[in-house]
Amino acid sequence: MPKQKTHKGLKARVRVTRRGKLVRRKSGKSHLMSAKTSKRRRALRRPTGVDGRIAKTLTRALAGG
Repeated sequence: MPKQKTHKGLKARVRVTRRGKLVRRKSGKSHLMSAKTSKRRRALRRPTGVDGRIAKTLTRALAGG
């Protein structure tokens, strides 16, 4: 059986921390920023974690297996 390949699109968008958690960037900051509040723009700057069942699925896709 052939080896599973790493999902390259996911690899470009997600980073794995030392403890094995997934960190991603938030969406919604490419345009129309003037309509968003300063508080909302500040929150969009910070990366966020991926949690729950989806994290397990994504980890499997990153590991290639």
